[in-house]
Amino acid sequence: MKKLLAGLLIAAGAIGLGSPASADCGRVTIAEMNWSSAATFAYIDQFILKNGYGCDAELVPGDTMPTSASMIEKAEPDIAPELWINSIREVVAAAIKEGKVEYAGPVFADGGEEGWWIPQYMVDKNPELATLAGILKHPELFPSKEDSSRAMFMGCPAGWNCQIANTNLHKAFKLDEAGFDLGDPGSAAGLDGSMSKAYERGEGWFGYYWAPTAFLGKFDMAKVDMGVEHEVTAWTSCIGTDIECLDPKPNTFPVSDVYTLVSKGFAERSPEAYSYVSNRSYKNKFLNGFLKWIDDNQVGGEEAAEKFLKDNEDMWTPWVSSEVAAKVKAAL
Repeated sequence: MKKLLAGLLIAAGAIGLGSPASADCGRVTIAEMNWSSAATFAYIDQFILKNGYGCDAELVPGDTMPTSASMIEKAEPDIAPELWINSIREVVAAAIKEGKVEYAGPVFADGGEEGWWIPQYMVDKNPELATLAGILKHPELFPSKEDSSRAMFMGCPAGWNCQIANTNLHKAFKLDEAGFDLGDPGSAAGLDGSMSKAYERGEGWFGYYWAPTAFLGKFDMAKVDMGVEHEVTAWTSCIGTDIECLDPKPNTFPVSDVYTLVSKGFAERSPEAYSYVSNRSYKNKFLNGFLKWIDDNQVGGEEAAEKFLKDNEDMWTPWVSSEVAAKVKAAL
């Protein structure tokens, strides 16, 4: 009998029955979205789920709107690693209530950051410029390239959702009266170019940007203190939603909620793998620098994921059990 039991145990191990995570996980589809951080997260998740939990992990093309719609309507893909939900909050909330999807956890430990920024070297020289009130006293430090008698606040390209908020905040804080025109960079490249050109020349620059991004890893920028707290109702009814808002009041950008969204089936089918996806979260300061490395080296998500896993064991090993960590390290 002892010999029979030993034989059965060996056989079970040989076919994988000794690893419940592997047996339960099965096929898992992960949305690979078309920006650096999301693509990197998708490859990291694929590697850990495949090698640590025995999942048949597959990447599929994705983007915010089509991916969230497909997850809600078709339960596919299983995981959206980086979903900015402010614009689809109500739709996702309804789907969660219906038991179709679940939030696994915040992918950015600090949330997505939007705001107004100036170069840190300007604040170092004049600490008063850390606040919006201080900046408005010194329009001469931010001369417009189009009209040297005026200052420039660089807003969002036309058509971006953030153009609404920046237009209303420009009006609410009376930037025009303080001498600051509202600039339109024309495109993402134009916005990046205006910041990088000013920074590399040591000139004044004042405008909108967001984090985590490669640019805020490359350039040491200071986020401006707007001097007010975020007021939700005013934001959702006017500042952030209505470009023709008649009487916008001073406000500040909310922290953007950026979550990992998973299908209900994945959460129930493999609680161990779901626990990993729920545990992992990245600090914005780290990501700014890591995204800069990706940009500088022009690498894709797969190579970036490999570098992250090899160089940052202290960061990712607490997200998983010691057994899973050992499997992932062996696969690397």
